Amino acid sequence: MIPTSDELSPALCPDTLTTVELTWIGKKQEQWIRFGNPVKEQIVDRQRRIVSFRQDSVFALIRWAANDFGTTLSRIDIVVAVARGHPLQTLPAVRPGGEILLSIAKWPQVELVLKAIDAIEQAGIDASSVSPEHWRHMHNRMTSGQAPRSYSPRQHHAFLLRRRVTS
Repeated sequence: MIPTSDELSPALCPDTLTTVELTWIGKKQEQWIRFGNPVKEQIVDRQRRIVSFRQDSVFALIRWAANDFGTTLSRIDIVVAVARGHPLQTLPAVRPGGEILLSIAKWPQVELVLKAIDAIEQAGIDASSVSPEHWRHMHNRMTSGQAPRSYSPRQHHAFLLRRRVTS
């Protein structure tokens, strides 16, 4: 269960969190978190809610929009929440912004990223703990029209060991 504003400790004050406003207007505009571990959730109204992430948290934001003629936007961004005062990139609905590891538009490519996330999770790996280099690799390969390599449990284990040694 995600704590509400009243249940937050001082370490999770809003000034240290990255917030994402999610909107859901059926068949018109939809934004949702595909993976990530929010530490706070605020329901604004029936169509909007705000989730918050600690610095260094990785999350995937999916944005989709349509009009009477069909889909106008289909996008996935995998983002690292950054500490205040650190360099960041801006994204709609993400305050103040974050470090973008992967940014893919157009449904066929977004679908490939979603399938890759599914494969990672089926291997028993939490997608929010995947090596940032893998998401950058996927972004670069897909942007250049090449197929990205899959992420294996062996790679993940090596990443976790490397992170432990360098921390």
